[in-house]
Amino acid sequence: MITAIGNPVYDYIRTQKVNTETRILSGCSTNAVLALSKIGEKVRLVGSVGDDYKKQFISDLKRFNIEYEITPSGETGGFSLVYYDDFGNRTLDLLGRADNIANIEKKWYKDSQAVMVGPILGEVSLEQIAEIRENFEGLYFCDPQGLLRGADDGGRIFHEKVDGIEKALGMFDIVKPNELEGMVLTGVNCRENPYEAAQIIKSWGPRLVIVTLAELGSIIYDGSQFIDIPPYEIDLVDATGAGDTYMGGFVYEYLKTEGDLFKAGCFASATSSIMIENVGPDYEMTEQSIRSRQEQLLNQTGYKVKVAINQ
Repeated sequence: MITAIGNPVYDYIRTQKVNTETRILSGCSTNAVLALSKIGEKVRLVGSVGDDYKKQFISDLKRFNIEYEITPSGETGGFSLVYYDDFGNRTLDLLGRADNIANIEKKWYKDSQAVMVGPILGEVSLEQIAEIRENFEGLYFCDPQGLLRGADDGGRIFHEKVDGIEKALGMFDIVKPNELEGMVLTGVNCRENPYEAAQIIKSWGPRLVIVTLAELGSIIYDGSQFIDIPPYEIDLVDATGAGDTYMGGFVYEYLKTEGDLFKAGCFASATSSIMIENVGPDYEMTEQSIRSRQEQLLNQTGYKVKVAINQ
């Protein structure tokens, strides 16, 4: 069992190639468990859902064979994501904000091999992160996107580093920011030097740091070595959920290989590549399809992410 904690959302998405027209199921933790469930992993999602989408949410998760624990909310969260180029750059505006997860019960994650914390907008507190760490000895993974987001009066999302974040991230085994989050956390431009950003975050205490760099790939740092992970090149349809499915894929292969970082990174990159060829949760993915792509990435020995410091 792998448990993910973070609110689901129903998003409107428009890219250069698609327009969902209606709101569809998404969210950091949601996308991670969707990918894991598709490849046969037993998963659970914990998050707040309002009565407006509760019936649809339950139907969707049953359809994808995902266990769930719902905490009450006045409404269900959601964003309007409008991509204005082919590199994942977008505007992000609130359509609804679910309540914070008021209580995370130990029984919801005690049976898990791994717990992934992937909030979307501050719904998991730093105190709750500490409480889970005190009660859970398994693999503890964080995608910090929702710990760094706020919303202005107009509903436009902004990013900021919050007090206490260094101590909180130090409680995790693995922390995975993307390039924007890496810059917010450390002040380092990750398109120039993601290795420096990873070193700063590693100094706060996590065992591993991963910095994802969209079409450039990703880097993994364990305190002694950097591992550069190549991207699997595809025809991008919708970048939403790329880092989320990377998280799910990495945890799956990391556990399966007992910590092989290059294999886990390549599996994560391959997993992510399949989702972003599609839009929404109804895409086809099998472990075999991921393995085929992973094998191609594993053959790219000596790859270096194409950031400024490597030019």
